Amino acid sequence: MKEAPEVIYLYIPLMKDLNLSWGELKRLPRRELEGLLYGLSKYSQMHQFDGYDEKDISVLAKDKPQIRSDYYKYLELKRKYEEREGIKSTGRKSFEGIIGE
Repeated sequence: MKEAPEVIYLYIPLMKDLNLSWGELKRLPRRELEGLLYGLSKYSQMHQFDGYDEKDISVLAKDKPQIRSDYYKYLELKRKYEEREGIKSTGRKSFEGIIGE
């Protein structure tokens, strides 16, 4: 058990970030655990660049270019979930979007 990947990739993040006890984890079905872990992963992705703007990312990307692509994935994921929640985007509208109004 101590070298099992489930401990590192499933149980520890759920215990640490969601404050679930070992007993609670043992009672949950595997499918629910995987759903919780997926939700936690998406939550982490959605908030990994909170507080940063384009200037900050440009400065950080000089040393690590991967940050820029991660930032754009973050923006796309955030936009996707904001659309699902019905939050209006402040971004530019496409020509088709303007005509449709």
